[in-house]
Amino acid sequence: MLKVQEIRELIKLVDESSISDFSYEANGTKVSMKKENGEVVQVAAPKVAPTEPKVEPQVEEKPVESKQEEVQLNVEAKETSAQNSVDFDHEIVSPMVGTFYEAPSPEDDQYVQVGDHVDQSTVVCIVEAMKLFNEIEAETKGEIVEVLVDNGELVEYGQPLFRVKNK
Repeated sequence: MLKVQEIRELIKLVDESSISDFSYEANGTKVSMKKENGEVVQVAAPKVAPTEPKVEPQVEEKPVESKQEEVQLNVEAKETSAQNSVDFDHEIVSPMVGTFYEAPSPEDDQYVQVGDHVDQSTVVCIVEAMKLFNEIEAETKGEIVEVLVDNGELVEYGQPLFRVKNK
Protein backbone atom coordinates (compact mmCIF):
# COMPACT_ATOMS: atom_id res chain seq x y z
CA MET A 1 0.00 0.00 0.00
CA LEU A 2 1.26 3.45 -0.85
CA LYS A 3 2.12 5.87 1.90
CA VAL A 4 0.61 9.34 1.97
CA GLN A 5 3.95 10.95 1.17
CA GLU A 6 4.38 8.72 -1.90
CA ILE A 7 0.91 9.66 -3.14
CA ARG A 8 1.68 13.35 -2.63
CA GLU A 9 4.89 12.97 -4.66
CA LEU A 10 2.98 11.20 -7.45
CA ILE A 11 0.41 14.00 -7.53
CA LYS A 12 3.15 16.60 -7.75
CA LEU A 13 4.95 14.75 -10.55
CA VAL A 14 1.75 14.28 -12.57
CA ASP A 15 0.81 17.92 -12.01
CA GLU A 16 4.20 19.15 -13.25
CA SER A 17 4.25 16.83 -16.29
CA SER A 18 2.42 17.00 -19.59
CA ILE A 19 0.54 13.71 -19.12
CA SER A 20 -3.20 13.87 -18.53
CA ASP A 21 -3.93 10.36 -17.17
CA PHE A 22 -1.93 8.22 -14.72
CA SER A 23 -2.77 4.85 -13.15
CA TYR A 24 -0.76 2.74 -10.73
CA GLU A 25 -1.67 -0.60 -9.18
CA ALA A 26 0.22 -2.53 -6.49
CA ASN A 27 -0.64 -4.86 -3.60
CA GLY A 28 -4.40 -4.61 -4.13
CA THR A 29 -4.43 -0.81 -4.24
CA LYS A 30 -5.10 1.18 -7.38
CA VAL A 31 -4.37 4.89 -7.73
CA SER A 32 -5.64 6.80 -10.74
CA MET A 33 -5.04 10.46 -11.47
CA LYS A 34 -6.50 12.54 -14.26
CA LYS A 35 -5.88 16.18 -15.07
CA GLU A 36 -8.99 18.21 -15.69
CA ASN A 37 -8.73 21.92 -16.52
CA GLY A 38 -5.07 21.96 -15.52
CA GLU A 39 -5.69 20.48 -12.04
CA VAL A 40 -4.89 16.98 -10.85
CA VAL A 41 -7.89 15.00 -9.62
CA GLN A 42 -6.97 11.93 -7.56
CA VAL A 43 -9.08 8.80 -7.26
CA ALA A 44 -7.85 5.93 -5.11
CA ALA A 45 -9.80 2.72 -4.65
CA PRO A 46 -8.82 -0.56 -2.97
CA LYS A 47 -9.41 -3.71 -5.02
CA VAL A 48 -10.68 -5.69 -2.04
CA ALA A 49 -13.79 -4.41 -0.29
CA PRO A 50 -13.41 -3.95 3.48
CA THR A 51 -14.95 -6.70 5.58
CA GLU A 52 -16.50 -4.23 7.99
CA PRO A 53 -18.39 -1.18 6.72
CA LYS A 54 -17.19 2.10 8.16
CA VAL A 55 -19.83 4.11 9.94
CA GLU A 56 -19.45 7.81 9.40
CA PRO A 57 -21.28 10.28 11.59
CA GLN A 58 -23.98 12.12 9.74
CA VAL A 59 -23.93 15.87 10.10
CA GLU A 60 -27.09 17.78 9.51
CA GLU A 61 -26.35 20.93 7.59
CA LYS A 62 -28.35 23.98 8.57
CA PRO A 63 -28.09 27.39 6.97
CA VAL A 64 -26.39 29.82 9.34
CA GLU A 65 -28.31 33.08 9.59
CA SER A 66 -25.73 35.20 11.38
CA LYS A 67 -22.15 35.26 12.63
CA GLN A 68 -23.38 35.01 16.22
CA GLU A 69 -25.20 31.74 15.46
CA GLU A 70 -22.11 30.42 13.65
CA VAL A 71 -19.91 31.19 16.67
CA GLN A 72 -22.47 29.57 18.98
CA LEU A 73 -22.53 26.43 16.78
CA ASN A 74 -18.71 26.27 16.85
CA VAL A 75 -18.69 26.61 20.66
CA GLU A 76 -21.31 23.84 20.97
CA ALA A 77 -19.27 21.59 18.66
CA LYS A 78 -16.12 22.15 20.74
CA GLU A 79 -18.01 21.44 23.97
CA THR A 80 -19.39 18.21 22.51
CA SER A 81 -15.96 17.05 21.35
CA ALA A 82 -14.47 17.95 24.74
CA GLN A 83 -17.12 15.83 26.49
CA ASN A 84 -16.32 12.84 24.22
CA SER A 85 -12.55 13.09 24.78
CA VAL A 86 -10.50 11.29 27.40
CA ASP A 87 -9.68 13.17 30.62
CA PHE A 88 -5.96 13.94 30.61
CA ASP A 89 -3.47 16.46 32.00
CA HIS A 90 -0.54 16.19 29.58
CA GLU A 91 0.17 15.09 26.01
CA ILE A 92 3.44 13.45 25.05
CA VAL A 93 4.27 14.85 21.61
CA SER A 94 6.69 13.80 18.90
CA PRO A 95 9.89 15.87 18.97
CA MET A 96 10.52 15.15 15.26
CA VAL A 97 9.08 13.89 12.01
CA GLY A 98 9.50 10.13 11.68
CA THR A 99 7.94 6.70 12.05
CA PHE A 100 6.34 5.76 15.40
CA TYR A 101 7.21 2.38 16.90
CA GLU A 102 5.54 1.14 20.09
CA ALA A 103 8.21 -1.49 20.85
CA PRO A 104 12.00 -1.82 20.50
CA SER A 105 11.50 -4.64 17.96
CA PRO A 106 8.53 -6.47 16.42
CA GLU A 107 9.07 -9.46 18.75
CA ASP A 108 9.19 -7.38 21.95
CA ASP A 109 6.30 -6.07 24.05
CA GLN A 110 5.12 -2.46 23.78
CA TYR A 111 6.96 0.09 25.89
CA VAL A 112 3.66 1.33 27.40
CA GLN A 113 -0.04 0.61 27.13
CA VAL A 114 -3.20 2.31 28.36
CA GLY A 115 -3.24 2.02 32.15
CA ASP A 116 0.56 1.88 32.58
CA HIS A 117 2.17 4.29 35.04
CA VAL A 118 5.12 6.35 33.79
CA ASP A 119 7.61 8.81 35.25
CA GLN A 120 9.80 11.44 33.61
CA SER A 121 12.47 9.00 32.40
CA THR A 122 10.17 6.19 31.20
CA VAL A 123 10.70 5.38 27.50
CA VAL A 124 7.24 5.34 25.88
CA CYS A 125 8.13 4.72 22.21
CA ILE A 126 10.69 5.08 19.44
CA VAL A 127 10.52 7.57 16.57
CA GLU A 128 12.71 6.61 13.63
CA ALA A 129 14.08 9.51 11.63
CA MET A 130 16.67 9.08 8.88
CA LYS A 131 17.51 5.52 10.02
CA LEU A 132 18.14 6.71 13.59
CA PHE A 133 15.95 5.23 16.32
CA ASN A 134 15.20 7.90 18.93
CA GLU A 135 13.79 6.80 22.29
CA ILE A 136 11.04 9.16 23.45
CA GLU A 137 10.66 9.65 27.21
CA ALA A 138 7.44 10.57 28.99
CA GLU A 139 8.85 13.75 30.61
CA THR A 140 5.89 13.66 33.02
CA LYS A 141 4.60 11.44 35.80
CA GLY A 142 1.21 9.77 35.59
CA GLU A 143 -0.90 7.12 33.90
CA ILE A 144 -1.22 6.56 30.14
CA VAL A 145 -4.93 7.10 29.35
CA GLU A 146 -4.80 7.10 25.54
CA VAL A 147 -2.45 6.07 22.73
CA LEU A 148 -3.10 8.37 19.77
CA VAL A 149 -1.08 6.73 16.96
CA ASP A 150 -0.68 3.25 15.52
CA ASN A 151 2.54 1.26 15.29
CA GLY A 152 4.43 2.12 12.09
CA GLU A 153 2.50 5.35 11.53
CA LEU A 154 4.26 8.46 10.21
CA VAL A 155 4.19 11.23 12.82
CA GLU A 156 4.83 14.96 12.48
CA TYR A 157 6.79 17.33 14.72
CA GLY A 158 4.63 18.29 17.71
CA GLN A 159 1.97 15.64 16.98
CA PRO A 160 0.45 14.20 20.18
CA LEU A 161 1.40 10.53 20.69
CA PHE A 162 0.05 9.75 24.17
CA ARG A 163 -2.24 11.35 26.74
CA VAL A 164 -1.27 11.15 30.40
CA LYS A 165 -3.35 11.75 33.54
CA ASN A 166 -1.14 13.05 36.36
CA LYS A 167 -1.36 11.11 39.62
